[in-house]
Amino acid sequence: MGNQASRKLLISGATHGIGKAISRFLLEQGNEVVGIGRDFSAWTDPPDRLHKVTFDLSDLERLPGCLNEVIRSHPDLDGVVLNAGYGQFGSLEEFSFQQIRQMIDVNLTQHIYIARAMVPQLKKLGRGDIIIIGSESALSGGKRGSLYSACKFALRGFAQSLRAECSTSGARVCLINPGMVDSDFFNELDFRPGDAPENYLRVEDIAEVVHWVLSAHPGTVFDEINLNPLKKVIQSNPS
Repeated sequence: MGNQASRKLLISGATHGIGKAISRFLLEQGNEVVGIGRDFSAWTDPPDRLHKVTFDLSDLERLPGCLNEVIRSHPDLDGVVLNAGYGQFGSLEEFSFQQIRQMIDVNLTQHIYIARAMVPQLKKLGRGDIIIIGSESALSGGKRGSLYSACKFALRGFAQSLRAECSTSGARVCLINPGMVDSDFFNELDFRPGDAPENYLRVEDIAEVVHWVLSAHPGTVFDEINLNPLKKVIQSNPS
């Protein structure tokens, strides 16, 4: 905390995109990462300090057991990055009831489950970090984004309340809200950021901010960080 001592962090959605970039950056800084995700095949030559937990975070029935086992196996965890999620956009009536449940399970509920499992560990340590990767959709709702924004707004309120709950125990809570990031998030969507470098954030940008938050003086909390590309441009994805 506040120095270059190595950390051990739990990172959800560590198999690709922002989560993989965060994991790789923290590993390069000498930390250990316990990564949770469905498919680690994109990790070629993973370092020994990456502990892979292959699990589908949408399986809420089995998730508490998985988390209990992770914490039992890694009692020295002193931080967590809640990152996993996916985007699906459209008018509310375009979503089936099952799709609504799936969106909320993956983009909200599983984050709360992981935080619930980690908070006692961090309070026992008397230190540590909970970093939540939110979205610009937590700040302003827009058409075709009602469900996604609902989850991100809820995460923002969750982060604010959790911050107040954890402050006396030495655990810090930070919410990072990125704008559009050049990542595989947009692979299955019908839109993406513009092609110019000033139209998107890089996954490495998010990773660097996470490292910055983790490296801050123990008494300093970054409650909320909003990141955006210099010029917001949205274009259609080729079908």
